[in-house]
Amino acid sequence: MALILSLETSTRICSVALHANKQLITSAEVHVEQAHATRLASLIKDISRFAGIEITELNAVAVSSGPGSYTGLRIGVSTAKGLCFALGIPLISVNTLKLMAFQMSNSVDQDNLLCPMIDARRMEVYCLIADVNLKEIQPIQAKVIDTFSFKDLLQNKKITFFGDGASKCKSMIKDAQASFIHNIYPQALALGAMASEKFDKGEFEDIVNYEPVYLKEFLVKAPKII
Repeated sequence: MALILSLETSTRICSVALHANKQLITSAEVHVEQAHATRLASLIKDISRFAGIEITELNAVAVSSGPGSYTGLRIGVSTAKGLCFALGIPLISVNTLKLMAFQMSNSVDQDNLLCPMIDARRMEVYCLIADVNLKEIQPIQAKVIDTFSFKDLLQNKKITFFGDGASKCKSMIKDAQASFIHNIYPQALALGAMASEKFDKGEFEDIVNYEPVYLKEFLVKAPKII
């Protein structure tokens, strides 16, 4: 039995899930800002206890690789790597935007394109364009949104924009071919489903050298010297 623990910490919502042989056993979420550092470990303990499973029984740990919150990604990846080191099990990563596209792939018409968006502050988002089969049409990027964004694609295709970056883009992307869904966020229960496929294919990360996908450098403001 392939038992996989999945950790999703790339946005303000922290979630964890357990899958066995591709089937969801249980999952849990915390919808509290900046709760990742204080709640992630307890969520893992809670779902393990609820499922009657010992951490030592895990066959792999999966984590969302970003892009997203720098701090959230660091917490999720460091926790996942720590568990993998301690238990001697593989690490699996899934890109956060591809995860979101996977979650929406059965919710739109077959000819629609999907554009998951993660807020990157101001008018910038992390995004990609994919079809419902998750084939990339435009690659993952940090994109500043203006009135000309996606114009070429919207001439011929309907695009569904979703995620916490979509709401601020609605005022800019005014096109009859564009639709917006705002309450979609990456979830560990979907992450585990994608990770189960990767487990079967042996698609594992190098635990020592693995780093999340940030897309942009994390900038720290130096304190003023008076």
